[in-house]
Amino acid sequence: MTRREPLPADLFDEVCPSPLLPFRFGDKWGALVLRCLEDGPRRFSELRVPLHRVTPKVLTQSLRGLERGGLIVRTEYEAPRRAVEYALTPLGRSMLGPMRAACAWAADHWDELLDAHESYESRESHGSHESRESHGSHEPYGEAVGGRRRGVGMGRRG
Repeated sequence: MTRREPLPADLFDEVCPSPLLPFRFGDKWGALVLRCLEDGPRRFSELRVPLHRVTPKVLTQSLRGLERGGLIVRTEYEAPRRAVEYALTPLGRSMLGPMRAACAWAADHWDELLDAHESYESRESHGSHESRESHGSHEPYGEAVGGRRRGVGMGRRG
């Protein structure tokens, strides 16, 4: 097992993963897990630091799904004390480039994505699909997700 710098608790924005993104890598938390493993293997407890909003059960399910998909590998160590590490496979590492491209696209189109969601939520809150065009006011979706901040990305780099 390799000793690495701890992952920062604020690695991801509070709105990551954003419900505004029209695409997903794996399950809801998959891309964030892959990002956490970018610099090398991590133990479950290390992953929990930046992914503190994810319950242990859901994180375990996400890790199993990524392992099943061939994106990560789980390695058990017996000595000197029992431990488990998760690491990217070559296939998982190959996902980092497309993830960066998707995040850059989302950052470039963040305001458009936010406007589309606000418009949809406004129409839905005012009734059926037939009456969508007749209502112009809406609740600001951005307030629910922390304003018009750019809530997408591969995480903060220090």
